[in-house]
Amino acid sequence: MRPIRPFSAVVVLACLGIGCAAFAQEVTPRPAAPAPPSTPAPQTPNTDPTYQALRNIALSGEVASVSNLVLKRDAGTFTFKVGTFHFLAAVNGKVTGAVFLGEGSFSLTPPIEMERNSLALLTKGQPFSEDFSQLVLRFTDGTDSEIKKAAGASPGGGGGGAASALQEIQDALRGRLAYNLHGRILQDVLSPEPGKLFVAFIRGKKYSGKMIYFIDPFGVPDMGSPETGPPIFGTAPEEVALITWDDDNWGVWAAFHFSPEYAAGKASGKQKNAPFDIESQKLDALLEKSGRLRGDATTTIVSQVNGLRVVPFDLFRKLRVESVTGQDGQLLVFIQEAHHQDPQFFVVLPKPLAAGERFTLRTIYEGKDAVTNEGGGNYFPVARHNWYPNSTFGDYATYELTFRVPKGMQTAGTGTMVREYVEGNQSISEWRSEVPQAVAGFNFGLFKRKQAKLDKEAYSVETYANQIQPDWVRSIQNIGALPAQGTDRIEQYIPPTGTMSTITLMDKALAEGQLSVQLFNHYFGAAPYKHVAITQQTACSFGQAWPALVYLPLCSFLDSTTRHSLFGTLPPELVTYFKVVTAHEVAHQWWGHTVGWGGYRDQWMSEGFAHMSASLFLQLIQKNDKEFIQFWNDLRKQLTDRNAEGYRSIDAAPVTLGIRAIKRKMGTNVYRDLVYPKGAYILHMLRMLMWTPQKGDQAFQAMMQDFVRTYANQPATTEDFKAVVEKHMPPEIDITQNRRMDWFFNQYVYGTALPHYQFSHSLTQGADGNPVLSFKITQSNVDANFQMLVPVYLELSSGRITRLGTMPMIGNSTRDAQVPLGGMKDKPKRALLNYYNDVLCTQENVK
Repeated sequence: MRPIRPFSAVVVLACLGIGCAAFAQEVTPRPAAPAPPSTPAPQTPNTDPTYQALRNIALSGEVASVSNLVLKRDAGTFTFKVGTFHFLAAVNGKVTGAVFLGEGSFSLTPPIEMERNSLALLTKGQPFSEDFSQLVLRFTDGTDSEIKKAAGASPGGGGGGAASALQEIQDALRGRLAYNLHGRILQDVLSPEPGKLFVAFIRGKKYSGKMIYFIDPFGVPDMGSPETGPPIFGTAPEEVALITWDDDNWGVWAAFHFSPEYAAGKASGKQKNAPFDIESQKLDALLEKSGRLRGDATTTIVSQVNGLRVVPFDLFRKLRVESVTGQDGQLLVFIQEAHHQDPQFFVVLPKPLAAGERFTLRTIYEGKDAVTNEGGGNYFPVARHNWYPNSTFGDYATYELTFRVPKGMQTAGTGTMVREYVEGNQSISEWRSEVPQAVAGFNFGLFKRKQAKLDKEAYSVETYANQIQPDWVRSIQNIGALPAQGTDRIEQYIPPTGTMSTITLMDKALAEGQLSVQLFNHYFGAAPYKHVAITQQTACSFGQAWPALVYLPLCSFLDSTTRHSLFGTLPPELVTYFKVVTAHEVAHQWWGHTVGWGGYRDQWMSEGFAHMSASLFLQLIQKNDKEFIQFWNDLRKQLTDRNAEGYRSIDAAPVTLGIRAIKRKMGTNVYRDLVYPKGAYILHMLRMLMWTPQKGDQAFQAMMQDFVRTYANQPATTEDFKAVVEKHMPPEIDITQNRRMDWFFNQYVYGTALPHYQFSHSLTQGADGNPVLSFKITQSNVDANFQMLVPVYLELSSGRITRLGTMPMIGNSTRDAQVPLGGMKDKPKRALLNYYNDVLCTQENVK
């Protein structure tokens, strides 16, 4: 869904006739909608006096000298050997920070083994300890009282070094980090409840001169932006993180829940640590020809904490808020700094809310660059999850949507279309969510639309393609000459052969969508949405999916001849991409939307399960075993090839590290090269473990359908999925005889195991004249506890492949067997190990 993917090619598929009656659909004029309520006059942001005091905070002049002071904050320990704390001025009677100058150290021992191992990979096996001579602290947890009690406090000098250290962090928050920490602190300062925020900006000497130890009971936030540098992804709902933000060394080094939660068994990706929940959204969006967006959002929230006074929303940085009003029409103070600084959007409520209390507010906003005009009636939605005031992705809510686009254009939205009509110079469409949704979105343009009904499923599939090519395509067609690479000499340029029109392949996308829906309904059960719109987007290199809405890359609508003219011969794994991109994105209707993910550690299920679903499309719809096997070969290669930084993604992290795998030190492609292929392999291996010649995929299908039913329209965690697997596991894969799948999950989900197999065999004639298979399997490159059921296949003289059985393997070991093959009419030709890539491994055959 989220990461950009590479170019690839596509095989043109004809509609195969299963529910495939496609037809154009006309736009029918309807009665005009009631006029929207009047818009309040624009307000001035950032006027709250407490916020201004925090924003312009300075040193108070109060200092405390310390010697061997130890501060413990969860799993982190600060030792201040000798030095001086310079406190910040109090705001509303609360001290929210201090600057330390002197000599100190910070050590961290995460409470869970996975995080200790991840940190050790970055420290080359050493315990994490960092020395510092300068530290800037921001807090609302009473840290100042603890320091003063231990050391005493007294008036100090000017603190010039402390002032410059504070200013350095203030500038970084408005620049490289692009995070409004003062808005976050305001949440605690204005709340009647005690705060628990603790943030340490460490100028380290060993690993990084720019480290942050962040503790936030609401979850560690995202920082950075495309304008200021690579983003550092937050770890919510986890509350503790160690972050580096040097330009050449950035990423999350460790993250976890509060340590006592692990001891109490309460640590979970399903924790609702956000201070509020969005219950419903009513959104009205006007989209101009330029792409400029004007929004009117009515949002109902439910407080999750006592004392909620400041509400933080996620809104695209270039969308500027004009006004915010409360449920009785009163103007509300809001905070939104310049888009190129720390632009987070906060609303200050008239009074604190109690836990469970509702509040409805209306936000008027507008701006450019949330949607870009790509030319020819093509538009690209840039702000896909935060084009409206939103919370965290996956905060399921009900939606009412109205889109107003230039007359003659069409909109595809999430949910179900209630009506569409023309009013003046606008084409208007209204949409409603059928069930609570994780997110709402749209695509619009000068679209041609086709629709097909799937009668048995009471489901419709639509495809949208633009009637005119975007500017980048037309520029290629119109160029007559290009400079030769590396010279000023002009060479004649031959425009691409084949058609650049995307309309001609609408039927292909429609057919792939239909077949994917039918296949996934059969395997996973019905998704709650009654339709899916498959739309063209101008990006050539990636797809994405929202509830009932798919964004397909424009190049998937081009024929293979044209793509070859544009990009030349593509590698096989990229050729496969366009063969499965539609199926992958349609599969997200089940994985990511019907079943959400609890936190970033669980997102592997969304991307991995969608990718595995795409393999089913290759095997069962295209009925191409060769391409199915190549698909898994390509994914294994993606996992085991070393990147430019020298890391293999299979070694870099467990799949549950999720987007945190993105670190400058390990390479920015690690996440893409880990979560997609390994997440897919995990589900594929479970499928193959559960498959039997007698019942095929029945057990696997029952398991996946149970998972969908149980977690429909809500987030699920890795542990939730593991529990469903254990509920449905057949006896033959219970190799530890305890009705648990710990053996599998510890190795492949929470671990980085990659076994290696050697396989040798011979076919001889037995005493009864029938063939006998003798084989030997050696398992290596694993620890002593590693266990696997390794499949052995036979290729018969007819070319048919059949599974002979599985060999249990434990640790680094060798096992052999002799198997009589009497009674087979189709004689065996040879034996094969792991033919369908049943096990993620490396292997070789030995003659």
